[in-house]
Parts: sequence; C-alpha cells; structure tokens
Amino acid sequence: MTNKVALVTGASSGIGEATARELQSLGFTVYGAARRTDRLQKLSADGIRALAMDVTDDVSMQAGIERIIAETGRIDVLVNNAGYGSYGALEDVDIDEGRRQFEVNVFGAIRLAQLALPHMRKQRSGTIVNITSMGGRLHTPLGGWYHGTKFALEALSDCLRLEVAPFGIDVVVVEPGGIATEWGGIAATHLEETSGTGAYKAQADAVAKSLRSEANVNRNSPPSVIADAIGKGVTARRPRTRYAVGFGAKPLIAARGLLTDRAFDSLISRATGLPRT
Repeated sequence: MTNKVALVTGASSGIGEATARELQSLGFTVYGAARRTDRLQKLSADGIRALAMDVTDDVSMQAGIERIIAETGRIDVLVNNAGYGSYGALEDVDIDEGRRQFEVNVFGAIRLAQLALPHMRKQRSGTIVNITSMGGRLHTPLGGWYHGTKFALEALSDCLRLEVAPFGIDVVVVEPGGIATEWGGIAATHLEETSGTGAYKAQADAVAKSLRSEANVNRNSPPSVIADAIGKGVTARRPRTRYAVGFGAKPLIAARGLLTDRAFDSLISRATGLPRT
C-alpha cells in the first residue's frame, strides 16, 4: 500500500477532505485537489499533497496528472468528488449555468478519467471512483440540472466500467444520501437567488426550507461514512459497482424502484413540502 497513489478532487472540505484523510490512513500517497490550495492547508500540514486544480480548466487538470506521475510514477485511485448543486426551476436557470453544472459535475470527472487511464492501463490496475448521489437515481423538484448531471455520470460510469475491465481497472459509483456538509445551504441559497421570485416562488421557498431543515440536517450522516465506503471500494479485491450510503440513500432509491412515477412524485412533493395544486 505504501507505493499506491490517490487523487481526490474537491478535497478542501466535506466528503473530499474526509476521503483524503481516509485514504492516507490506508497507506496511500494522497493528492488533494481544489481550485485554491490555501483551503488545503490543514491537509498539507498532515502530509497530504496539495494540488491546485480547476475541473473546468483542461490545462490545470493535465498539469495535475503530470505532476503526480512525475513525482510518483503512477496513479492508482482517482476519486472524482468535485461538484456542486445548481438548484432552480428549469425555466429560470440560465442555460450557461446549466452548462457550467455539467462542466463541473460531468465533463471534469470524465476528462480526469481520460487523463488517468493511460497510466492505469500501463499498470494493468487502478480504480476510478465517481461520486454521484442518490440524486442520480431519483428526482426532486427544482433540481433538474443537478439531477441531470448525476444521472449522466451514473450512465457514463456504467459504460466506462465495461470498457476498462479488460485492463484490470475498476469503476466504482458512490451514491451519498443526506450528508452533513455545506452543500444543502449553498444549494438553498442558489435556489432562492434563481427562483425565489416569480412563478416558482412558492416551490422555491418550500424546497429551500427543506434543504435547510434542522430536522433533516440533524439526521444527515457525517462525511466519514462516504469516506469509509470509498476506502472499502478501493481496497477490495472485487469492489461493488455501487455503494449507496448516508441518510436516506438506500430507502429512497428502493422506493424509486418500487413506486410508479406518479406515486414517487407524490412522495417527494410531500417530503419537500411543495404547495398543493
């Protein structure tokens, strides 16, 4: 394990920070990536290598992979964790913001996989972990662009898993449920800025309230549960293809599979407090 190398994106806080620390504890040499390395000082102080990387900037992604290979000669694990939730009614969200949501959550992840794969194929080993969400298996109101990216990353991960299996490379999808990070508050604020006035105001108010709900926040799981699942996935001889972990993930994904579309719509509408028509 002392020779194995991992790259974790979005490592400055939350799931990314917890994952970087978990992989280091398992013996990996860990590179933690974020747009601003000043936010990685706590990780650097503990021996995790800080890497400036913007997953919407191809030059910075290439430079990051090149540095890892130059310093260590290999890359064994890529954890695509960088992402955010762009909430707002589809009618309201500027199309450029929709494109940016895909650039960060989807194209950045796949581009990093493209850059890492030649080295993994040469080694005949490696694991790519794509952090999607339970939101990649189900839908909620006013989160269309976010869910779209996560559904897309789920499908791309399935295709990639088949393509790279002959080279000894695994692709693992991790589907977090409710996690105690900054994500919900940021998504709620963005939602209010986008759809807090106009035709979708009542829905936006309800969903923002749900995202910030103290009851929900108190039930959310710590980021460490995701880090633990990633640790299991990258050290398993034959990892599962999917790990659904964190508050609500397994029951909600199961409900989506069992209920009709209309029944699930009704369930989610009640859960988010949407006004009745």
